[in-house]
Amino acid sequence: MGKTINTIKEKVERGEAQIFTVQQIKKMLRNEEKITIDDVDIITTATCGIMSGTSAIMHFKVSEPGKFKKAKKVYLNGVPAFPGPCPNENLGLVDIILYGTSTSTENPDYGGGFLLNDILKRKEIEVIIESTDSKTIKTSLTLDKIKTARIIGTRMAYKNYMAFINPGDEPIASIFNSIPMEGPFKGLSFSGCGELNPLQNDPKMETIKPGTPILLNGAIGMIIGEGTRSTPEKPNLMMVGDLHEMNPYYIGGFRTAAGPEIFNTIAIPIPILNKEIFTNTLVTNDIIPLPIADIRDRSIIDKTNYKTVWMGDERPSYHPQRCADCKKCLVAERCPTLAFEDTLDLEKCFGCGMCANSCPNNVFEMRTGKVTLHLNGKSIKVPVVCRQSDLKRAKKLAEELKCKIESGEFPIG
Repeated sequence: MGKTINTIKEKVERGEAQIFTVQQIKKMLRNEEKITIDDVDIITTATCGIMSGTSAIMHFKVSEPGKFKKAKKVYLNGVPAFPGPCPNENLGLVDIILYGTSTSTENPDYGGGFLLNDILKRKEIEVIIESTDSKTIKTSLTLDKIKTARIIGTRMAYKNYMAFINPGDEPIASIFNSIPMEGPFKGLSFSGCGELNPLQNDPKMETIKPGTPILLNGAIGMIIGEGTRSTPEKPNLMMVGDLHEMNPYYIGGFRTAAGPEIFNTIAIPIPILNKEIFTNTLVTNDIIPLPIADIRDRSIIDKTNYKTVWMGDERPSYHPQRCADCKKCLVAERCPTLAFEDTLDLEKCFGCGMCANSCPNNVFEMRTGKVTLHLNGKSIKVPVVCRQSDLKRAKKLAEELKCKIESGEFPIG
């Protein structure tokens, strides 16, 4: 007889449920430990990475009633937002939609992801309103003054990603690398947490459905349904969560050669209801394919797997005594999450590897692996130069979800 959501809920309430993080399950598999469906009730899965289809919907007060008729343009720390849809005429209020990929009009390296991170850190945000009656209203706000703030992800937690490489001679600026990608075959970038990813562990979405509770950047949220561009072969998810409850560690900006992007961290529980669901969770990185695409046109030129690209370190080691005080610090210039100024901020660090692949004095050391391409009868070894996903954050949120389920703070089913 199969398990049911209700029987698992009852076991959770009695403190008898067998709950594992996805990283625990994969470690057991690699250690060749015997594990069966009877040993597991819930597995907490997670992923972290750039998710361009991220927006925030906000409502807040700008001024006293009657100061302006209606907002025409809105800027938060210089980042443009879209006012509407409610008229809010003469009320001093605005409703806005902010894209995570919007770029500041004042700083090309600052965008919606960095702004949302600053809001969550309770920083004061400059607000400028241009109204329909030709007035300019300037004020400031902090998170506690934003009455409504929801993150809506229209396209998140992809099951399938691609890696990118430049076979040409000219550098290519793209969102798929933090700097213009040099060629030919100088470096590879990729996204995806592989075997940790929720949709890799439930590819048929038997438990991941509309209404499923999740942790979105640390806040309890919900899956709305399948995301834009989702297909049975390449599914992704649409989800929502309250910004007020989120942890700034899990959401932020990520600079790319084509402008600032936004990263999110998502954890989803998979109740083990039957043998098929359990079997699907036994997927490991060595059998998860990762197509390698030409960054110029996204055409597939080869393939690898997630084991190859995730071999190495999750964070760099930092050796400040080696610093030569270069006139122009390539690491500070290139770090996607602004984790390095005078020292390395491990709270901001994403483990992308850009520092170790940029510093000429080996101030940063990090093994990020190499991929062997097979093209035209030749083998070419290419270093991984930029990871656009973060295992460390994903693992941390999977563990946090496990603890919340065990303590009764998180709803199942």
